[in-house]
Amino acid sequence: MDSMKSFKGYGKVDEMEQQAFQKKTRKRMIIMIISSVILVAVIIAAVVGFVVHKRSTSSQPNSVSPTESTPAAQLKAVCMVTQYPNSCFSAISSLPDSNTTDAKTLFKLSLRAAIDELSKLTRVTPKLHAVNDTRLRKAIAVCADVLNDSLGSLNDSISSLDGEIPSPAKVADLETWLSAALTDHDTCLDAIGELNSTAARGVLLEMGTAMRNSTEFASNSLAIVTKILRLAAKFQRRRLLGEFPEWVGAAERRLLAAGNETVPDAVVAKDGTGQFRTIAEALKGVAKKSEKRFVVYVKKGEYVENIDLDKNTWNVMIYGDGMTETIISGGRNFIDGTPTFETATFAAKGKGFIAKDIKFVNTAGAAKHQAVAMRSGSDRSVFYRCSFDGFQDTLYAHSNRQFYRECDITGTIDFIFGNAASIFQNCKIMPRQPMPNQFNTITAQGKKDPNQNTGIVIQKSTITPLESTYTAPTYLGRPWKDFSTTLIMQSEIGSFLKPVGWVSWVANVDPPATIFYAEHQNSGPGSDVAQRVKWTGYKSTLTADDLGKFTLASFIQGPEWLPDTAAAFDST
Repeated sequence: MDSMKSFKGYGKVDEMEQQAFQKKTRKRMIIMIISSVILVAVIIAAVVGFVVHKRSTSSQPNSVSPTESTPAAQLKAVCMVTQYPNSCFSAISSLPDSNTTDAKTLFKLSLRAAIDELSKLTRVTPKLHAVNDTRLRKAIAVCADVLNDSLGSLNDSISSLDGEIPSPAKVADLETWLSAALTDHDTCLDAIGELNSTAARGVLLEMGTAMRNSTEFASNSLAIVTKILRLAAKFQRRRLLGEFPEWVGAAERRLLAAGNETVPDAVVAKDGTGQFRTIAEALKGVAKKSEKRFVVYVKKGEYVENIDLDKNTWNVMIYGDGMTETIISGGRNFIDGTPTFETATFAAKGKGFIAKDIKFVNTAGAAKHQAVAMRSGSDRSVFYRCSFDGFQDTLYAHSNRQFYRECDITGTIDFIFGNAASIFQNCKIMPRQPMPNQFNTITAQGKKDPNQNTGIVIQKSTITPLESTYTAPTYLGRPWKDFSTTLIMQSEIGSFLKPVGWVSWVANVDPPATIFYAEHQNSGPGSDVAQRVKWTGYKSTLTADDLGKFTLASFIQGPEWLPDTAAAFDST
């Protein structure tokens, strides 16, 4: 039945692959247990070598203390923490300057290897554009777009390394940007794979082969950050959930204040009382890579536009007259031939995007399957008192760090999905009636690499149906990728929820043990965990240590960018 096929949604995992992964996971868990003690010793040795190297004088850059051993031994120690130690060692050792015991230098070389390999893909995608299938060409265009973004994230990472030892904040940035780079790789393959045609499968195989080295090298770089540089920087902060991340500055605090008195840079009004009649016209005035905030006020009305702010469009804020008054709507959808990634009514990639008091809508409806209202890949982005209205795949929290406060989100299948590090506080999450014979999943989280710092955290929110006549079987979510991570805590859950709470991506096949799904201190008739799934990766409550990993401070580095905002947020 087509309606059931549509439930499978974007980025469907092949069932045979999933079963094969289950077998691999069991073997991997045994290996991990056996090697864990050895790995801890390796990490300690690498970190000690890193710190000791920093004490050496500039006149002896390659001096080796007894602790550090030899450059080859140090490289092996560093590569041991990665998912692909062989490719790590061969790639770095083939580069100039690899004869070093400095972990930071080895990290930079790992980035250089990833950048060099990813740059080669620019010779692959133009050739693939020659395929005759229109939908496939669009998917390949998505690949070209997101791989260019991935390259940008890698370049941002290497250019940021100007200090002796990366600070905790810098380590967090590196983890975020490298996680986003890997997410972009996955997005490319997902865009092709969702077509599920013979031609698409051929291109998918070709792209997967072409991307293998760059994906492995980027994964290696991320592992070095999380396993070595983080420890060297003593990156272990434990703070309670705060209102807004500290990286929102004093200027943003004023902009988010209830009585906004800031004069906008551009005013949009359909009735001609502003400087512009469309949002697109107003955004033409934004300078590329500007550190200065550009503020757009959109007066009440419905604006039928598709907006895409690229990765070089920084620090844009757009605000309206309220989530029921200022509406941005579009109808792009998968069924009519647009890749899911490109269906978004509004998309933002450039860092520092802020939206306030606006409604983002995709009007395509349930029958058109994947149809995104908002896609955000903006690092340190904030959505305050916004509404996201759609059906399947309403809100695409694609990548980087994102914060949502007092927002309304409606949808059907996987309507909050993606691989950002995203926190939702005090939001109203409202599943709506899907097509006949379908069931709803609220979340679909896409973490694929164990070292990515990504996941979905829903806190102090309400989860209730949009309609009083709602009857669809509904689940809190389903694991989209091998290391999917989702936490729902301190939220009120209505009685509509299926008692098992969650559902597998592949019917009747438990997800891999590597996922992390949890509930903690929820309330309401749907919060009873007695009949929840029995997955290895599911937890019905969390310890203080577990919770510490998902605070604003540690999960999205909130104290670096949110506290200066005036919008309310919760500290406990």
